[in-house]
Amino acid sequence: MMTLWPAAAAAGPLSAGWSVHTWWMRRRIEAARRDPLTGLMGRAAFEHRAARLLRRGPAVVVCLDLDRFKQLNDRFGHAAGDAALRGTAASLNDILEGCPGSIAARLGGDEFAAVVPATDAAAVPWLLGGLHDEITAPLWHDGRSLTVGASIGAALTVDQPLPDLSCALRRADEAMYAAKRAGGGWRVATEAVPVLPSVNGRRAGRPGTHTTTPEGSPA
Repeated sequence: MMTLWPAAAAAGPLSAGWSVHTWWMRRRIEAARRDPLTGLMGRAAFEHRAARLLRRGPAVVVCLDLDRFKQLNDRFGHAAGDAALRGTAASLNDILEGCPGSIAARLGGDEFAAVVPATDAAAVPWLLGGLHDEITAPLWHDGRSLTVGASIGAALTVDQPLPDLSCALRRADEAMYAAKRAGGGWRVATEAVPVLPSVNGRRAGRPGTHTTTPEGSPA
């Protein structure tokens, strides 16, 4: 036992060092999975987590696209656009804070997505309306007040025993596009929403941003 003590004593700092290294590596991996501008998940991490989340129970899959974003960039510069993207991420985090287990991501450009565990379809309009109101509220940047519009679509998996993420994203994306064509706001996917060509669960041939009004438009 006496001869083992020095070895055990020396192993202590080594073990602690490996623990710190493991923690550091996990932080690096987690950071690599997140969008550097907004801090939200990137597409790959989101799709992995979202697929697991859908398997656990009913949920609302949300697709979100900013309106008038190109005009904002063209008029005030990319710093203003970045501020709008960070503001959108903050709005998502704020609204989803009251929905345990929810996840959100920036899919690219001014496109965002989220998955919210939910069994009550009646609560979805409150969720989407609150999100839309926060995103479209005036944003103060560089001494001026800026605003962007938002089109939001949602698909519920309550009635799907084996929900598929790709299908849910496609339905939410279609509802979002329907809201955009109607002038912005939000819409929940129904059978009345037309099925459009899609690639990897996302609508193909998506047009550029459109000028919208901030009025909700539930289906």
